[in-house]
Amino acid sequence: MKVVIPGGTGQVGAVLDRALTAAGHDVVILTRRPVREREVYWDGESTAPWTREIDGSDVVINLAGRTVSCRYTQANLRAMMDSRVRSTQAVGRAIADAVRPPRLWLQMSTATIYAHRYDAPNDEATGVIGGAEAGVPAYWGYSVEIAKAWEQAQRQADTPHTRKVALRSAMVMSPDRGGVFDVMSWMVRLGLGGAVAGGAQYVSWIHEYDFVRAVRFLVDRDDISGPVNLAAPAPLPHRAFMRALRGAWRVPVGLPATRGMAELGAFVLRTDTELLLKSRRVVPGRLLDAGFTFDHGEWPDAARDLAERRRRHEGRGVDVDSGPRPVRPSVR
Repeated sequence: MKVVIPGGTGQVGAVLDRALTAAGHDVVILTRRPVREREVYWDGESTAPWTREIDGSDVVINLAGRTVSCRYTQANLRAMMDSRVRSTQAVGRAIADAVRPPRLWLQMSTATIYAHRYDAPNDEATGVIGGAEAGVPAYWGYSVEIAKAWEQAQRQADTPHTRKVALRSAMVMSPDRGGVFDVMSWMVRLGLGGAVAGGAQYVSWIHEYDFVRAVRFLVDRDDISGPVNLAAPAPLPHRAFMRALRGAWRVPVGLPATRGMAELGAFVLRTDTELLLKSRRVVPGRLLDAGFTFDHGEWPDAARDLAERRRRHEGRGVDVDSGPRPVRPSVR
């Protein structure tokens, strides 16, 4: 296949690029700063020569959008909204204008679209969309509005010959330097990997191999469209999540943090506590119903695998696998 990945220079893009290229596919990355072969310039808004890459491609996987790892100021929240909506609209126009449009458009979304809750998991059929919860900071609702607008931009695109799937993804865990697993592991290894604000909030996640396998599964299944949760089937409370991560790194204890301490740490790291404090209890209802099975469905197993691979990377003095594991069939 020819696969085009707008915004594919981040952690998730690197995960997909490694796996799809290793499987023999032709992968093209659209980026504002092309520096390597197979990278093509785009600005995320304008119609330009990059659209030629989409015309005749098989699959488009749009990952574009400003990072959420920042302070949630009004300016940054607006930048998150604009970068996601405008880039999605640009991809939609390119697909609509293509003489040979791709058969599938996978559009990144986020599990943050669901409500902050503890009582029950959120799947695609019965999950509660967030934004109206009581007792949470008002600006959390804007994150939900961003997710809703992101998905709406894809739905509204006039692409009748292209199947559309919105990937409501949880945190993708890989051993890459700078990724979310790396940041959490750094805290654990410094002795700071305890529960935050009591640790009752749920954490949803997905191992990088299962993320890639789920993408391949959605490519192969022509009967699935609309929102799909990409998350392991066993979200768990933050305290248990961090306990398993400490176990994977063989760190016996981790200093817990109050909400105030988390606010201070987030300020120093130039990020926001919503990423730590919102309870994201998300499960992959549609994937499971369609017959997808997870290789790493439980966090303790996934954390051990990721930590061991990270140790091997550090021992070799490299950041990522020199040769990614072959992508295996998603259904047994």
